[in-house]
Amino acid sequence: MADLIVQSAVKDHLDNHNVASDFYDALDEEVAELLEDAAQRAEDNDRKTVQARDL
Repeated sequence: MADLIVQSAVKDHLDNHNVASDFYDALDEEVAELLEDAAQRAEDNDRKTVQARDL
């Protein structure tokens, strides 16, 4: 796991909810996939810079 998210920040954001321990791993995987897709889109458009529009 790449540990792309900060668990305490997620818990703070979801302050009115309990957070299961496996949620963090699933969220981290989603973020990793999102980053990979954005990087691929930038590359497909002949750019090395990933931009907000790549999301």
